[in-house]
Amino acid sequence: MFYLRGCGRWVAASFTKQQFPLVRLSSDSAAPRTPHFDVIVIGGGHAGTEAATAAARCGSRTLLLTHRVDTIGQMSCNPSFGGIGKGHLMREVDALDGLCSRICDQSGVHYKVLNRRKGPAVWGLRAQIDRKLYKQNMQKEILNTPLLTVQEGAVEDLILTEPEPEHTGKCRVSGVVLVDGSTVYAESVILTTGTFLRGMIVIGLEMHPAGRLGDQPSIGLAQTLEKLGFVVGRLKTGTPPRIAKDSINFSILNKQTPDNPSVPFSFTNETVWIKPEDQLPCYLTHTNPRVDEIVLKNLHLNSHVKETTRGPRYCPSIESKVLRFPNRLHQVWLEPEGMDSDLIYPQGLSMTLPTELQEKMITCIRGLEKAKVIQPGYGVQYDYLDPRQITPSLETHLVQRLFFAGQINGTTGYEEAAAQTESCPVARLECIAGTAGMHHNTQLGVIAGINASLRVSRKPPFVVSRTEGYIGVLIDDLTTLGTSEPYRMFTSRVEFRLSLRPDNADIRLTLRGYKDAGCVSQRRYERACWMKSSLEEGISVLKSIEFSSSKWKNLIPEVSISTSRTTYESVLFHQLQEIKGVQQDEALQLPKDIDYLTIRDVSLSHEVREKLHFSRPQTIGAASRIPGVTPAAIINLLRFVKTTQQRQATMNESPKTDQCLRNADRLQERQL
Repeated sequence: MFYLRGCGRWVAASFTKQQFPLVRLSSDSAAPRTPHFDVIVIGGGHAGTEAATAAARCGSRTLLLTHRVDTIGQMSCNPSFGGIGKGHLMREVDALDGLCSRICDQSGVHYKVLNRRKGPAVWGLRAQIDRKLYKQNMQKEILNTPLLTVQEGAVEDLILTEPEPEHTGKCRVSGVVLVDGSTVYAESVILTTGTFLRGMIVIGLEMHPAGRLGDQPSIGLAQTLEKLGFVVGRLKTGTPPRIAKDSINFSILNKQTPDNPSVPFSFTNETVWIKPEDQLPCYLTHTNPRVDEIVLKNLHLNSHVKETTRGPRYCPSIESKVLRFPNRLHQVWLEPEGMDSDLIYPQGLSMTLPTELQEKMITCIRGLEKAKVIQPGYGVQYDYLDPRQITPSLETHLVQRLFFAGQINGTTGYEEAAAQTESCPVARLECIAGTAGMHHNTQLGVIAGINASLRVSRKPPFVVSRTEGYIGVLIDDLTTLGTSEPYRMFTSRVEFRLSLRPDNADIRLTLRGYKDAGCVSQRRYERACWMKSSLEEGISVLKSIEFSSSKWKNLIPEVSISTSRTTYESVLFHQLQEIKGVQQDEALQLPKDIDYLTIRDVSLSHEVREKLHFSRPQTIGAASRIPGVTPAAIINLLRFVKTTQQRQATMNESPKTDQCLRNADRLQERQL
């Protein structure tokens, strides 16, 4: 057993022990009272909370370690969930009994379905959330989850032991060392560090270490991961300033109201907690040439923009938008932060200029001429680990039983995530794509929590393929392609959009989550089974009755008639055939212990060998999606796999044949 010591520091939180049930950890690692859990989750953000509760739902005794318990459920940037592509992720989290969809249905202040001008397969559920209410509801859920313990503390180091011989990896994680020197042991460990790995906040030319405003970064853990041999990269993101609500002239701005009725995120809810007429509106304004002028004249005062570190491509800062799209007007959505909040979030104005220049820029915008900035915008730079170093179960190749989830894998997160389609009309549903990172992080958190628990009980991993869900596309893209900029989910990344709709996520994933992972409750499982059988029965009945869609609408005008299945029946049929082809490729497993650098039974170029060695794909399908792996290399790999399988089948059959012959001899002797 050995440690890789770092040099991190921790600032204690200021609240009393009576507020939260905490675990007192022994400082003597050799004492019999040293805590031991099945799963430890490091980080209490969106990925961490989903990972911890998923592991607990699977039956594992779980410890959630976070710098400050009172920040669990904190929405550090844009207080919203969902959007185009991200609404699908929310539904899939809910299908696996995750938290965020249910909490959003209890905490939203503005619900809207985006992209309705297109088919239902690409509709995006979105909600503006009350920060305070979401935080309260999330903490209530976390602190009352069975088998889940919440502990305040910063992780300084990992406890490593000898590897398990039947698995790849040079060592195995068996616990963590806290900054006070105490140790906690576990069978699996999940890292969900967000922007805290060597995080650095930037405003103008000023830089200071922080994971987010007011919180210390994680230095020692970052050094530990680097010493272990993980490939570390650097990403950046940012957040806009916050504006006083009473200083904005809303009367001259374009008002957007919520949907009536509101569509809930969770399959278990028929409606949301608040009536449409009681929800809060959002408002639209635009930048102008004066904003461009301020940005261009002060680039020398903005170190964040000058940095070579890659930022989000699809939700950039206002400085990046001005540089990339000169002489254009950019949308700014003014969004409420809560029912009783005095702050407005100007989505589309993420910036890192000096504070006085931020105030000057804000007052140049229509409706914000007298706006008062309460908190300046800022950028944050942080370490992430190349996601090609993890498996589809999110376990790392290098260290056994160590899982990564969230922004540590290169997904988006802190930046306000509005996909600015500059040429689109003013309509909000075409221009806002949601808060990207929260959904990527919750998805990764759920999968990491499930698989960390399954690893403890030595069960097969729970892997979602590209043919089964947006989760599968997200994880497959990360683990096979990697990323050099914050990754963001779009519907365009998904090959089988007609089959992977937000309305059928429960049919696709809930049944598997119950049977294969044990993360779904009996109640939710029974509901999904009922829904599946009801749909099948309804489709069977409807197929026996043939009317045109217009006649159906005349017969039952109060029901919204969706023609997606009838119109695209042939397309769906062909798509299902394509899915079967992909699933056949995914069924061809590559040997886990294969050494691509030295194996001689397959003809591969040196470049291809290096790419396969680094990514270590688990199937032929995953190998075919790695950039630089040629079709010829895939064919050679395919031959190798089939030859290996045949050889293994022959070896397995040989003892059975011998046993059958012996049994036949005994039977013949008895008969004689």
